[in-house]
Formats: sequence, structure tokens, C-alpha cells
Amino acid sequence: MSLFRTKDIDAMLAVARDDGLKKVLGPIDLVMMGIGAIIGTGIFVLTGTGALTAGPALTVSFVIAALACGFAALCYAEFASAIPVSGSIYTYSYATLGEIVAWMIGWDLLLEYGLATSAVSVGWSGYFQSLMAGFGLKLPAALTAAPGSVPGVHTVLNLPACVIMLAITWVVSYGVRESTRVNNLMVAIKIGVVLLFIAVGVWHVQPANWQPFAPFGFAGIFNAAALVFFAFIGFDAVTSAAEEVRNPRRDLPIGIIGSLAVCTVLYVVVAAIMTGIVPFAKFAGVDHPVSLALQFAGQNWVAGFVDLGAILGMTTVILVMTYGQTRVIFAMSRDGLLPERLSSVHPVHATPYFATWTVGIVFAAIAALVPLSVLAELINIGTLAAFTLISVAVLVLRKTRPDLPRAFRCPGVPVVPLLSIGFCLFLMAHLQALTWIAFLVWLVVGLVIYFAYARRNAVLHNHGG
Repeated sequence: MSLFRTKDIDAMLAVARDDGLKKVLGPIDLVMMGIGAIIGTGIFVLTGTGALTAGPALTVSFVIAALACGFAALCYAEFASAIPVSGSIYTYSYATLGEIVAWMIGWDLLLEYGLATSAVSVGWSGYFQSLMAGFGLKLPAALTAAPGSVPGVHTVLNLPACVIMLAITWVVSYGVRESTRVNNLMVAIKIGVVLLFIAVGVWHVQPANWQPFAPFGFAGIFNAAALVFFAFIGFDAVTSAAEEVRNPRRDLPIGIIGSLAVCTVLYVVVAAIMTGIVPFAKFAGVDHPVSLALQFAGQNWVAGFVDLGAILGMTTVILVMTYGQTRVIFAMSRDGLLPERLSSVHPVHATPYFATWTVGIVFAAIAALVPLSVLAELINIGTLAAFTLISVAVLVLRKTRPDLPRAFRCPGVPVVPLLSIGFCLFLMAHLQALTWIAFLVWLVVGLVIYFAYARRNAVLHNHGG
């Protein structure tokens, strides 16, 4: 059997129509889901690190990262409108590039989504502990962080990170409609908090702080772009909801492109105001840069709201990324590449219950025991690899299935997909060598599992599709 056997698209669509999942989501839900996944650790934590790397030119770094995501988003939108099936890029690859490519990118998505939930849980824990400290409440030091993450302090595990992961797992397992309602409420609040920061902070900008604009030159701008790319991760999780959307061919492109556009504008404005209030060098060692800017401006009352917004913002990221990962696992299990139990649907909640709790427990443990610095770059390289592949897959689909109905067509093919590939590979080249080594080790493990289990258990192998 060929390693590059593909699934029949019409058969995939037929299975998706009768999968037991509830089709309840509309375009507003999807835009809010995308914003929920995107605005979180990136804007509330990594903006400070990015400012140290690029200076005030961090705004340019955000634009570069947004361009890389934007080109990929147009490719995602075409696939989502043509093949509205759970699984995101995994499913699209299975229909165009072949089984082994689909398996490897699915394996890559498990890394991206899983570590993203763990990383954001760690960031959530930091803000939560900061907020609680304001009320005079502190956990024992041993329960505040992963082992070795705080120099000179004996820590055993990050208890708040573990607890929030398990709480979100419960919400996601309970039902997609309930999860969406929780997400929409928290997204509305955190957008309000970001707008409050903009409305208050703009009056405290000192243009002199923007000079020099790019103290570390183009190298600093590009390095910061590779780092803050993490801030845009999440819009692709919208495509994982395909089988739970009422009108997926129309609504999925709206959710993908709409959420990315809103977040890009907010990021650039926030970065400009933040670096205009605080000289960029003062962000060294700061894990709450947005609230620091307000404290610097003497607006402590707004800083408290920002801390609350950060907590809610990160909560929605954990929720949406957990949701996206469980749907990828659901699709891979349904295809036979993972154990069948992982695609079982709960008779009451109509969710992949077992898969959701399996994922939640594993990555809650990672959140408790692994420092944030180790997680962030691994997530970036996994996402950039997925974005590169979706761009290749669009080019392939245009050649192999030009007749396939598409409610949305990626403009400027082949230029836009090629630009997406170029931007993503460029940003990957700016990641550390250790990140590449860890990523390649993960892929090798994936290959071993594919040849040992997935290939001979695949539905295509046993039933011919």
C-alpha cells in the first residue's frame, strides 16, 4: 500500500454529515473562537520580550508575523470552504498530499495545540498568582512553578496551571454549545480590557521613547517576528470546528480571516502605545508588560483590569486550543490512525469525551512540570510547519481537484501560497538550533508510531477507503 494514499473527499464529506456532533455554531461564534484562541499570552506576556528584541520596531515585527499568518489564513479559508471536515490541516493533507504526510502533520498538531495549552496555562498561573497576591493570598513556593523555573527557589509543580487545565477540560468535555457561550463571554470582556488599555494609554505616550525606532536593526525585527508569531497562533483552530458549524462553507472563512484581522490591528496598536509609554529596556525580566505600562503611567486602577483581562484572555486560549486538539485527535482516530476509543462520542454531551480527558490530563501534567521558556519556541516551529504545509496543499488541490466546489478561493494563486511558504520558512530559520533538534526528535517518534501502529490500522488500509 502506498504511503501517499489519499482519502476520497466526497466520502469524507458524507462521514462528516453523520458523525454525531452537534451543528450549532455560526459566523460570530467562529470569529469569537478565533479571537479567543489568538489574544492571550502573546499580547499580555510576549510583548515585553519582543520589545527587548526589536525595540519600538516591535510594531513592524507584529506586521511581519501577521503577513505570514495572513497568507496562510487565505489558504486555510479555501480548504475550510471546500472540505468542511474536522481535523484542520491533518484532514486537508489526507485528501491531497497522502497518508504519511497527513499523519506527520497531525502528529505535529498534537504538539502545537497541546504545548500551547500547557504554555498558556503557565502564563495564566503567573497572572493569577499576581492577582491573588494583591489580596494578600500566596501559595507555598513549592506549588507556584515548575521545577527549576525560578532560580534559587525550590519548586515542585505549578499547581494553578494544572488546575486551570483540568477545569477547562471539564468545560470542553461538557458540550460545544456550552463551551462557546463561556468563550464568547470571556472574549467580549478581554476585548473590552484591551480597548480600555488603548483608550487610557494613548494619552501617556511619549514619542521620544520611540527613538531609536529599531535599535537592533533588521535582525532584531526579524528575531522578534519569529518570537511574537506565537501571538497569532490559534486562528487555525477555527477549522477544527468544521463539523459543528451550521453553514461551514460560508462561515469558516469568515471566522478565520475575521479573527486574524481584528487581532492584528489590536496587536500593532497595543505594541505602539506600550513602547511609547515605557522605554523598551525597562521590560527586562517583566512577565506582565501591558499592566507595567499602565503602572508606569500612574494608572494603577486600569492595570488591575488588565491583569483580570489577561487571566480571562489566557483562559479562552486554553479553551479553544484544547477544543481544537481534541477534534484533530477525533479525526485521526476515526481514520484508524489512533485507537478507536479516541473517536467515541458521549451519548449525552455529544463530545469526544474520552479524548478530551486524555488530552487534558496529559497536558495538565506538562503545564505543572515544564517551564514556559521551554514550551514557546516548540509551539512556534510546529505551527510554522503546519502553515507551510497548508500552502503547499492548496497548490496541489488546485491541480488535482480544480472542479471541487469552493465557497472561498485563495486569491493570487500561486503567488500567495508561495509567499506564505517563504515567510514561514524565513521565520523558522530564526528559531534556535535546540528548538529544531527537539522538533525533529518529535517527528522521528511520530514516524516510529506510524509504521508500528497507524499504517496497518488505517481505515484506508483495511477497507480501501
